Amino acid sequence: MRPDLAHIDAWLFDLDNTLYPGSADLFPQMNARIGAYVARLLNLDPDAAHRVQKDYFIRHGTTLAGLMADHGVDPYEYLADVHDIEMDVLEHNAPLAAAIAKLPGRKLVFTNADAPYAEKVLDRLGIREHFEAIHDVHASAYHPKPHPHAYASVCEAYRIDPKRALFVEDMARNLAPAKAIGMTTVWVDNGSEQAPDADRSFIDFITHDICHWLETIQEHP
Repeated sequence: MRPDLAHIDAWLFDLDNTLYPGSADLFPQMNARIGAYVARLLNLDPDAAHRVQKDYFIRHGTTLAGLMADHGVDPYEYLADVHDIEMDVLEHNAPLAAAIAKLPGRKLVFTNADAPYAEKVLDRLGIREHFEAIHDVHASAYHPKPHPHAYASVCEAYRIDPKRALFVEDMARNLAPAKAIGMTTVWVDNGSEQAPDADRSFIDFITHDICHWLETIQEHP
């Protein structure tokens, strides 16, 4: 392990567009289902539903959080609907599995999705066995990233010292609260960022391929 990461004993990974490449186009399926859900719920045309969807995402962290706040949406019903997608595009990733398995310390998934969906993705990638737990949106009490409560909740639930933790995420804005509490931050810059911001001072490492980055940091000098 490279010396500047030798203190890390907890490795936290976002799920979508982080543990699999954005080119898999899995998230666009969910995005379409979210738009359709908003359109049905609020009786809107597709364009108006898209505007509502994105407004909630920017202001609340997820569309779900906005729908819960303004319309009392049942999160279990919503998540079951929007996660009902095909995952045929995902395949076992043996190199990623090996790189994660070799990391020293604990490994967790920290996601704004829910655990049943996350488990399906991890199974498709062949990496589920390497993770101790999935901290999902239910576990965060529906305060999604980048809400500070989400980060406090995962640290409290698993007794993680944030100063000894590293967090990998494709949404740069979700790394700022992690850095604020002392985590080392890794941005998977794969084009999925939906809220561009010139401030990247809270990012410690940038990669386009998380598997390659994990392999590189574990190479012997």
